[in-house]
Amino acid sequence: MNKLYLFGIFCLFLTQLARAQQTAGTTISVNFQQATIQTVVADIESKSSYHFYYDAAQFDSLKVSLQASDKTVPAILDMAFNGTNFHYAISGQQVFLTRAKVLQTTLAPGFFGVKPTENAPAVTVNPATAFAANEDKVIPEATTENKLYEIGAKTNTVTAGRATLSGYIRDIKSGEAVTGASIYIAEQKTGVATDQFGYFTISLPKGRHLLSIRGVGMRDTRRQIILYSDGKIIIEMTEQVTSLKEVKISADKVVNVKSVELGVTRLDIKSIKQVPTVFGEADILRVVLTLPGVQSVGEASTGFNVRGGSADQNLILLNDATVYNPSHFFGFFSAFNPDIVKGVELYKSSIPEKFGGRLSSILDVTDREGNKKKFTGSAGIGLITSRFNIEGPIIKDKTSFIFGGRATYSDWLLQLLPDAYKNSQASFYDFNLDISHQIDDKNNIYISSYLSRDKFKLNSDTAYSYANRNINIKWKHNFNNKLFGLFLVGSDRYQYDIASFDNPVNAYKLKFDVNQSNFKSDFTYYLNTRNTITFGLNSIYYKLHPGTFGPNSDKSLIAPDVVPAQQALESALYLGDKYDLNDDLSVSFGLRYSLYNFLGPQTVNNYTPGLPRSTSTLIDSTTYSSGKLIKTYGGPEIRLSARYNLGDDLSIKGGYNTLRQYIHLLSNTTAIAPTDVYQLSNSNIKPQYGDQVSLGIYKNLKNNTIETSVEVYYKRLKDYLDYRSGATLVLNHHIETDVINTRGKAYGVELMVRKNTGAANGWISYAYSRTFLKQDDPTLGQPINNGDYYPANYDKPHSFNFVGNYRFTHRFSISLNVTYSTGRPITLPTGKYYYAGSERVYYSDRNAYRIPDYFRSDFSVNIDGNHKVHQLTHNSFTFGIYNLTGRQNPYSAYFTQQSGVVTGYKLSIFAKPIPFVNYNIRF
Repeated sequence: MNKLYLFGIFCLFLTQLARAQQTAGTTISVNFQQATIQTVVADIESKSSYHFYYDAAQFDSLKVSLQASDKTVPAILDMAFNGTNFHYAISGQQVFLTRAKVLQTTLAPGFFGVKPTENAPAVTVNPATAFAANEDKVIPEATTENKLYEIGAKTNTVTAGRATLSGYIRDIKSGEAVTGASIYIAEQKTGVATDQFGYFTISLPKGRHLLSIRGVGMRDTRRQIILYSDGKIIIEMTEQVTSLKEVKISADKVVNVKSVELGVTRLDIKSIKQVPTVFGEADILRVVLTLPGVQSVGEASTGFNVRGGSADQNLILLNDATVYNPSHFFGFFSAFNPDIVKGVELYKSSIPEKFGGRLSSILDVTDREGNKKKFTGSAGIGLITSRFNIEGPIIKDKTSFIFGGRATYSDWLLQLLPDAYKNSQASFYDFNLDISHQIDDKNNIYISSYLSRDKFKLNSDTAYSYANRNINIKWKHNFNNKLFGLFLVGSDRYQYDIASFDNPVNAYKLKFDVNQSNFKSDFTYYLNTRNTITFGLNSIYYKLHPGTFGPNSDKSLIAPDVVPAQQALESALYLGDKYDLNDDLSVSFGLRYSLYNFLGPQTVNNYTPGLPRSTSTLIDSTTYSSGKLIKTYGGPEIRLSARYNLGDDLSIKGGYNTLRQYIHLLSNTTAIAPTDVYQLSNSNIKPQYGDQVSLGIYKNLKNNTIETSVEVYYKRLKDYLDYRSGATLVLNHHIETDVINTRGKAYGVELMVRKNTGAANGWISYAYSRTFLKQDDPTLGQPINNGDYYPANYDKPHSFNFVGNYRFTHRFSISLNVTYSTGRPITLPTGKYYYAGSERVYYSDRNAYRIPDYFRSDFSVNIDGNHKVHQLTHNSFTFGIYNLTGRQNPYSAYFTQQSGVVTGYKLSIFAKPIPFVNYNIRF
């Protein structure tokens, strides 16, 4: 009888448990406007099987205003009581409402005298966890998501007011910072994003909150907290496993719509690696060139052009270090190792006030910090390059390193070229070493270094080489939960030289270099949820050697020639404020004041005022001693942008920027070349100035899985350097006589459609852009094209790009890249005539013609090895075809005159399909 009675009790328990689980999963919709507790309880009881118990007198001051659709009852109570002193506890189908006091609905551990064993360890139960509402009970592994974290100094009751929550978001496997992760609090309709170190801070009302966290390439997660006072939390995220089904994205994931920035694109390394490139290795610059408003002057060219700017008007940063030449191997590879890079940010319009010194864009590339948990690595072998990297902890969970290297063995490929190039040689290598160390909760140290070198010659006795060398040390200090600072000291060097050595009598070496020493101090102050202030100081000391020419052997008869070195100091103070006026309107205002000092020792040439500068108008020269101030330039730079929400998935943005550039690249080619000369602004060469106004509309479709944007811009340029016909740039001691200041304008429209999730993903971009220059000042020399506007060398009106990826299974995917652009301008000979007894060529107006349009399509297949977790290595293959259609795209057109006949030629770099294959291994 006793057994039958116990069995009946057990069945009744299971029935009640099943009913409770079914009830907990029931969702309802409510809409309350200043409702009393009686109204709230009556409505919820009518729509669910819950029954409420409470003292009405304790709730007479509570008024509830909320609207919720398809939410569980615990989730609705969370929203109703958020930021108040009221609590609830649920036991089966009974709900107990209390004020100030907290009810415990579970028995304490060990109540029945059961001692923990090895198989049943003791469990510590926090009474507060009884009220941790689990909105989504279908995720069994989400134990940390269902726990209630207490932040700050715990009190018996939650007091009124606000408190600051700060912390870090990290990868649970490697311990690395998750950059750009968003933390969103739906009840408050507010959120924040982590910086490059994974750090965030936000001001919230004290009380219960549900944090929704999302990071690129990471699995979405959430944390439940109860905020008593200022405090910190560390949130660990797991890597997202790609699903073949479409991913549902909630309404809070609309960063592109809600952010105040426009003209900004962020790419993670996973997206970059899916785009097929020549020779199969992931290439950051090639992917950047598929974005709207970004172009290059031709295939295999170095550098890129943004919204009508020249290649030197882009500030390229690798871990806050300036990289002057961002490419390897004739421009076929970028200078950035894809296995080291974490993410890329391109600023075309809303350039943050902490950046300056360039007119067109900022390309900010960030490396990973290295695995703080265990040693891992990867390697890749391609047709002409190999790469290797290793990372791991020096002190577990505190200090980590990451090292990567690449090298080429391309001479075999050059041997396949026609006989005219069979004796050519080319090679490059680069190394990255980054170290990060956490001193304590408030102090972190980061050391970043980069070294690269390229050498090549094209079937001649002339060899070219160039090298980058960068190192910096950063110290991040948290003064408190609201204020932190970043301090940096570093050194950057770019050197390049040309050498001839076959003939000892004429052997020479020509060298150039750019050196800069950097100091930065950047501060961020989170005043409150709606107001973030940034301010700081940075300074750069330049030292350039524009040309050193000398013998390359003891037998050489070459006479040495040295262009004097140049020194300058560029400094800037800045202050910025991002302010959310309300939920729909946000503004960002920044003011940067830059100051430039050109320093001695230097000899400055003086020319006759009002006449073109030439050797015939040279009056005299003035000599300045070392450190003497020669010329000062400077002025304010304005950064202004605003965003207005027209809906949850639609916004309009506007911006205005002014910028100044004090360093110039002197080149008579359209791409960066080994013979280019860098020149500092001085008494005779003014700094460049530009301002830009832009307007954009951003719209998300299909539950925010598709991002669309349209941006228009208009830019003005002043004192941009162009060159007189027949200008001599190398070893020119009077360079100011061969360059002229021009003014210009650039305008255009950019469209982009991007799908980030699902088996099929990628983006489509189109840009219409024009860039014109004008030189009509007769005091500067003969006006170009009679003083009319003429297209810049990199003016390419139409540009279209398609990047598509389709994943069939977890192991097999394909990628397709299609690119089209208008041909760049060129000046052609249109006739010939006789003068002084010889035949001369008559040229058209500058850039009056164009080379043929550019079209290329690339295809690749990606095959991953098995996805077993416990195995020594994980392998993958990538193979495909570059220039699938074999189109003979012209890189340039040139003309030669032989025996009185002028003949034109078109040069193509890749005139045939180029197959590639890469084998990758990760351990």
